[in-house]
Amino acid sequence: MSPDAIRDPSGQLPPAIASVARLAYNLRWVWNHAADRVWEALNAEVWHRTGNPILVLQNTPRSRLDELARDAEFIERVRRLDRGEAEYMSRSGWFQGAFALETPPVIAYLSMEYGLTDALPLYSGGLGVLAGDHLKTASDLGIPLVAVGLFYREGYFRQMLDAAGKQIEIYAVNSRESLPVRQVPDAEGMPLRVTIALPGRDLYIRIWQVDVGRIPLLLLDSDDPFNSPFDRGITAKLYAGDGEARLMQEIVLGIGGWRALEALGHPVEVLHLNEGH
Repeated sequence: MSPDAIRDPSGQLPPAIASVARLAYNLRWVWNHAADRVWEALNAEVWHRTGNPILVLQNTPRSRLDELARDAEFIERVRRLDRGEAEYMSRSGWFQGAFALETPPVIAYLSMEYGLTDALPLYSGGLGVLAGDHLKTASDLGIPLVAVGLFYREGYFRQMLDAAGKQIEIYAVNSRESLPVRQVPDAEGMPLRVTIALPGRDLYIRIWQVDVGRIPLLLLDSDDPFNSPFDRGITAKLYAGDGEARLMQEIVLGIGGWRALEALGHPVEVLHLNEGH
Protein backbone atom coordinates (compact mmCIF):
# COMPACT_ATOMS: atom_id res chain seq x y z
CA MET A 1 0.00 0.00 0.00
CA SER A 2 1.27 3.42 -0.94
CA PRO A 3 2.24 5.74 1.93
CA ASP A 4 -0.21 8.25 0.42
CA ALA A 5 -3.04 5.82 1.23
CA ILE A 6 -2.28 5.91 4.95
CA ARG A 7 -5.17 7.50 6.78
CA ASP A 8 -4.82 10.33 9.23
CA PRO A 9 -5.30 8.61 12.62
CA SER A 10 -6.36 11.82 14.31
CA GLY A 11 -8.79 12.74 11.55
CA GLN A 12 -7.74 16.37 11.77
CA LEU A 13 -4.09 16.89 10.84
CA PRO A 14 -3.51 20.28 9.19
CA PRO A 15 -1.99 20.00 5.68
CA ALA A 16 1.30 21.57 6.76
CA ILE A 17 2.06 18.64 9.08
CA ALA A 18 -0.01 15.87 7.44
CA SER A 19 3.13 13.80 6.71
CA VAL A 20 3.36 13.09 10.46
CA ALA A 21 0.85 10.28 9.81
CA ARG A 22 3.29 8.54 7.45
CA LEU A 23 6.01 8.73 10.08
CA ALA A 24 3.67 7.31 12.72
CA TYR A 25 2.62 4.30 10.66
CA ASN A 26 6.15 3.14 9.84
CA LEU A 27 7.75 1.45 12.84
CA ARG A 28 11.19 2.73 11.92
CA TRP A 29 10.63 5.17 14.80
CA VAL A 30 11.12 2.17 17.12
CA TRP A 31 14.87 2.01 16.48
CA ASN A 32 15.51 5.38 14.82
CA HIS A 33 14.66 7.98 17.45
CA ALA A 34 14.91 11.07 15.24
CA ALA A 35 11.13 11.54 15.46
CA ASP A 36 10.94 11.38 19.27
CA ARG A 37 10.93 15.18 19.53
CA VAL A 38 7.96 15.32 17.17
CA TRP A 39 5.84 13.05 19.37
CA GLU A 40 6.95 14.98 22.46
CA ALA A 41 6.03 18.29 20.87
CA LEU A 42 2.58 16.99 19.93
CA ASN A 43 1.67 15.49 23.30
CA ALA A 44 4.54 14.67 25.65
CA GLU A 45 2.30 13.13 28.32
CA VAL A 46 0.72 10.60 25.95
CA TRP A 47 4.05 9.83 24.29
CA HIS A 48 5.88 9.10 27.55
CA ARG A 49 2.93 7.13 28.93
CA THR A 50 2.23 4.94 25.89
CA GLY A 51 5.19 5.15 23.48
CA ASN A 52 2.59 5.00 20.68
CA PRO A 53 2.57 7.77 18.03
CA ILE A 54 -0.92 6.75 16.87
CA LEU A 55 -2.31 7.44 20.33
CA VAL A 56 -0.33 10.68 20.39
CA LEU A 57 -2.02 11.87 17.20
CA GLN A 58 -5.45 10.70 18.32
CA ASN A 59 -5.15 12.52 21.65
CA THR A 60 -3.58 15.80 20.57
CA PRO A 61 -6.14 18.65 20.67
CA ARG A 62 -6.95 20.45 17.45
CA SER A 63 -5.73 23.69 18.95
CA ARG A 64 -2.27 22.18 19.52
CA LEU A 65 -2.16 20.79 15.99
CA ASP A 66 -3.05 24.19 14.55
CA GLU A 67 -0.41 25.82 16.72
CA LEU A 68 2.30 23.46 15.48
CA ALA A 69 1.11 23.89 11.88
CA ARG A 70 2.10 27.56 12.24
CA ASP A 71 5.47 26.75 13.84
CA ALA A 72 8.09 27.06 11.09
CA GLU A 73 10.70 25.10 13.07
CA PHE A 74 8.31 22.21 13.73
CA ILE A 75 7.14 22.14 10.10
CA GLU A 76 10.75 22.01 8.87
CA ARG A 77 11.59 19.21 11.33
CA VAL A 78 8.67 17.14 10.04
CA ARG A 79 9.65 17.79 6.43
CA ARG A 80 13.26 16.73 7.09
CA LEU A 81 12.11 13.54 8.76
CA ASP A 82 9.70 12.80 5.91
CA ARG A 83 12.42 13.35 3.31
CA GLY A 84 14.84 11.21 5.31
CA GLU A 85 12.31 8.40 5.56
CA ALA A 86 11.63 8.52 1.81
CA GLU A 87 15.37 8.39 1.12
CA TYR A 88 15.80 5.45 3.49
CA MET A 89 12.97 3.53 1.83
CA SER A 90 14.31 4.04 -1.70
CA ARG A 91 18.07 3.65 -1.33
CA SER A 92 19.96 0.40 -1.88
CA GLY A 93 21.09 -1.55 1.16
CA TRP A 94 23.91 -3.97 1.93
CA PHE A 95 22.09 -6.82 0.19
CA GLN A 96 21.85 -4.99 -3.12
CA GLY A 97 25.58 -4.16 -3.01
CA ALA A 98 26.64 -7.67 -2.05
CA PHE A 99 24.41 -9.55 -4.50
CA ALA A 100 23.99 -8.12 -7.99
CA LEU A 101 20.75 -9.97 -8.74
CA GLU A 102 18.29 -8.71 -11.32
CA THR A 103 15.45 -10.44 -9.49
CA PRO A 104 16.48 -11.27 -5.91
CA PRO A 105 14.63 -14.11 -4.14
CA VAL A 106 11.90 -13.03 -1.75
CA ILE A 107 12.24 -14.54 1.73
CA ALA A 108 9.06 -15.28 3.70
CA TYR A 109 9.63 -15.14 7.48
CA LEU A 110 6.90 -16.78 9.58
CA SER A 111 6.73 -16.42 13.34
CA MET A 112 4.05 -16.79 16.01
CA GLU A 113 5.15 -13.56 17.69
CA TYR A 114 6.98 -10.31 16.93
CA GLY A 115 8.46 -8.16 19.66
CA LEU A 116 8.84 -4.83 17.91
CA THR A 117 7.48 -2.32 20.43
CA ASP A 118 5.23 -2.13 23.46
CA ALA A 119 2.87 -0.16 21.22
CA LEU A 120 2.20 -3.40 19.31
CA PRO A 121 1.91 -6.05 22.07
CA LEU A 122 1.97 -9.24 19.98
CA TYR A 123 4.77 -11.07 21.79
CA SER A 124 5.65 -12.70 25.09
CA GLY A 125 9.42 -12.98 25.27
CA GLY A 126 12.70 -13.95 23.67
CA LEU A 127 11.49 -15.58 20.47
CA GLY A 128 9.33 -12.58 19.66
CA VAL A 129 12.09 -10.07 20.42
CA LEU A 130 14.45 -12.07 18.19
CA ALA A 131 11.89 -11.99 15.39
CA GLY A 132 11.43 -8.25 15.80
CA ASP A 133 15.19 -7.67 15.68
CA HIS A 134 15.41 -9.78 12.52
CA LEU A 135 12.90 -7.50 10.80
CA LYS A 136 14.64 -4.30 11.89
CA THR A 137 18.02 -5.59 10.72
CA ALA A 138 16.61 -6.92 7.44
CA SER A 139 15.16 -3.47 6.77
CA ASP A 140 18.47 -1.68 7.37
CA LEU A 141 20.37 -4.24 5.25
CA GLY A 142 17.86 -4.15 2.39
CA ILE A 143 17.13 -7.88 2.57
CA PRO A 144 14.11 -8.78 0.37
CA LEU A 145 11.98 -10.19 3.18
CA VAL A 146 8.27 -10.24 3.95
CA ALA A 147 7.12 -11.34 7.41
CA VAL A 148 3.92 -13.10 8.47
CA GLY A 149 2.43 -13.41 11.95
CA LEU A 150 -0.90 -13.46 13.79
CA PHE A 151 -2.91 -10.43 14.88
CA TYR A 152 -3.91 -11.30 18.44
CA ARG A 153 -6.98 -9.51 19.75
CA GLU A 154 -5.65 -9.78 23.31
CA GLY A 155 -2.05 -10.84 22.82
CA TYR A 156 -0.13 -12.29 25.77
CA PHE A 157 -1.23 -11.85 29.36
CA ARG A 158 0.17 -9.26 31.74
CA GLN A 159 1.27 -10.64 35.06
CA MET A 160 -0.09 -9.25 38.32
CA LEU A 161 0.07 -10.64 41.83
CA ASP A 162 -2.79 -10.90 44.30
CA ALA A 163 -2.53 -10.29 48.06
CA ALA A 164 -1.32 -13.87 48.58
CA GLY A 165 1.43 -13.51 45.98
CA LYS A 166 -0.31 -15.69 43.39
CA GLN A 167 -0.16 -14.81 39.71
CA ILE A 168 -3.18 -13.18 38.08
CA GLU A 169 -3.32 -13.24 34.28
CA ILE A 170 -4.69 -10.00 32.81
CA TYR A 171 -5.49 -9.80 29.10
CA ALA A 172 -5.79 -6.31 27.59
CA VAL A 173 -7.72 -5.93 24.35
CA ASN A 174 -5.71 -4.60 21.41
CA SER A 175 -7.72 -1.78 19.84
CA ARG A 176 -6.89 -1.89 16.15
CA GLU A 177 -7.77 1.76 15.70
CA SER A 178 -5.02 2.77 18.14
CA LEU A 179 -2.25 0.57 16.75
CA PRO A 180 0.18 1.26 13.86
CA VAL A 181 -1.58 -1.29 11.61
CA ARG A 182 -3.60 -1.01 8.40
CA GLN A 183 -6.14 -3.46 7.04
CA VAL A 184 -5.17 -4.78 3.60
CA PRO A 185 -7.96 -4.20 1.02
CA ASP A 186 -8.75 -6.17 -2.11
CA ALA A 187 -9.02 -4.66 -5.59
CA GLU A 188 -12.46 -3.23 -4.79
CA GLY A 189 -11.50 -1.73 -1.45
CA MET A 190 -13.09 -4.48 0.64
CA PRO A 191 -11.11 -6.34 3.35
CA LEU A 192 -8.84 -8.88 1.66
CA ARG A 193 -9.58 -12.39 2.90
CA VAL A 194 -8.03 -15.81 2.38
CA THR A 195 -9.83 -19.02 3.30
CA ILE A 196 -8.77 -22.30 4.86
CA ALA A 197 -10.98 -25.38 4.52
CA LEU A 198 -11.75 -26.90 7.92
CA PRO A 199 -14.03 -29.87 8.70
CA GLY A 200 -17.54 -28.75 7.74
CA ARG A 201 -16.69 -25.09 7.20
CA ASP A 202 -14.35 -22.50 5.73
CA LEU A 203 -12.24 -20.31 7.96
CA TYR A 204 -11.96 -16.70 6.78
CA ILE A 205 -8.74 -14.82 7.53
CA ARG A 206 -8.33 -11.06 7.19
CA ILE A 207 -4.91 -9.48 6.63
CA TRP A 208 -3.41 -6.44 8.33
CA GLN A 209 -0.07 -4.82 7.52
CA VAL A 210 2.60 -3.25 9.68
CA ASP A 211 5.45 -1.39 8.00
CA VAL A 212 8.74 -2.18 9.74
CA GLY A 213 11.04 0.15 7.86
CA ARG A 214 11.25 -1.49 4.44
CA ILE A 215 9.82 -4.81 5.64
CA PRO A 216 6.08 -5.53 5.36
CA LEU A 217 4.72 -7.56 8.27
CA LEU A 218 1.43 -9.28 7.44
CA LEU A 219 -0.76 -10.11 10.44
CA LEU A 220 -3.51 -12.72 10.05
CA ASP A 221 -6.79 -12.26 11.89
CA SER A 222 -9.61 -14.80 12.35
CA ASP A 223 -11.81 -12.29 14.23
CA ASP A 224 -14.03 -11.90 11.19
CA PRO A 225 -17.85 -11.67 11.26
CA PHE A 226 -17.96 -14.38 8.59
CA ASN A 227 -16.59 -16.89 11.12
CA SER A 228 -18.31 -18.66 14.00
CA PRO A 229 -17.66 -17.35 17.54
CA PHE A 230 -15.29 -20.27 18.14
CA ASP A 231 -13.29 -19.61 14.98
CA ARG A 232 -13.18 -15.87 15.66
CA GLY A 233 -11.29 -16.71 18.85
CA ILE A 234 -8.48 -18.67 17.16
CA THR A 235 -6.23 -15.60 16.99
CA ALA A 236 -7.47 -14.12 20.27
CA LYS A 237 -4.55 -14.97 22.57
CA LEU A 238 -0.89 -15.81 22.10
CA TYR A 239 0.03 -19.32 23.35
CA ALA A 240 -3.34 -19.78 25.03
CA GLY A 241 -5.73 -22.71 25.07
CA ASP A 242 -5.21 -26.45 24.64
CA GLY A 243 -3.25 -28.36 22.02
CA GLU A 244 -6.04 -28.11 19.47
CA ALA A 245 -6.15 -24.32 19.79
CA ARG A 246 -2.39 -24.13 19.27
CA LEU A 247 -2.64 -26.39 16.24
CA MET A 248 -5.33 -24.16 14.78
CA GLN A 249 -3.07 -21.14 15.21
CA GLU A 250 -0.23 -22.97 13.46
CA ILE A 251 -2.60 -23.81 10.58
CA VAL A 252 -3.61 -20.16 10.27
CA LEU A 253 0.02 -19.03 10.31
CA GLY A 254 1.34 -21.68 7.91
CA ILE A 255 -1.44 -22.34 5.41
CA GLY A 256 -3.14 -18.97 5.82
CA GLY A 257 0.19 -17.19 5.70
CA TRP A 258 1.21 -18.85 2.46
CA ARG A 259 -2.15 -18.02 0.86
CA ALA A 260 -1.85 -14.42 2.02
CA LEU A 261 1.56 -14.17 0.37
CA GLU A 262 0.11 -15.56 -2.85
CA ALA A 263 -2.90 -13.24 -2.71
CA LEU A 264 -0.60 -10.22 -2.40
CA GLY A 265 1.66 -11.39 -5.22
CA HIS A 266 4.86 -11.97 -3.26
CA PRO A 267 7.09 -14.31 -5.36
CA VAL A 268 8.51 -16.23 -2.40
CA GLU A 269 11.48 -18.53 -3.05
CA VAL A 270 12.79 -19.01 0.51
CA LEU A 271 10.67 -19.87 3.55
CA HIS A 272 12.03 -19.30 7.07
CA LEU A 273 10.09 -20.64 10.06
CA ASN A 274 11.06 -18.85 13.27
CA GLU A 275 9.31 -21.30 15.56
CA GLY A 276 10.73 -23.36 18.39
CA HIS A 277 7.55 -25.03 19.65
